[in-house]
Amino acid sequence: MLTNPYGVITLDSAKKAAGPALAEARKNNWMMAVAVVDSAGHLVYFEKMDGTQNGSVTVAIAKARSAALFRRPTKAFQDTLAAGGDGLRILGLKNAVPVEGGVPLVIDDKLVGAIGVSGGTSQQDGQCGQAGANALK
Repeated sequence: MLTNPYGVITLDSAKKAAGPALAEARKNNWMMAVAVVDSAGHLVYFEKMDGTQNGSVTVAIAKARSAALFRRPTKAFQDTLAAGGDGLRILGLKNAVPVEGGVPLVIDDKLVGAIGVSGGTSQQDGQCGQAGANALK
């Protein structure tokens, strides 16, 4: 019998993850959009800092959805794609975003969703996303 690897994210937990991600962005003067989704990739919480580029809205949601659906950080796809060769197959996976900034959210050893951050460089997005994920550990 398989155990359920998924949990449920509450609105409070989603905000608890988004807060540190946004704080990390503010500390570094980065304008970011932050999305938190449940384990099925459905939006639970979203916030966009004033001055964030509009394109980051859909990118943050897509990164969060990708991390939740594939149960791994989007940086894993970025690294696979960067390796080239067979890694280019990543481009054929629907909803796999090969750009850092999407991080799974885990509570009590269960995947409850993911956070996606967009607005800076891939590394900056990833740094903010990890700050959010760490808040739920």
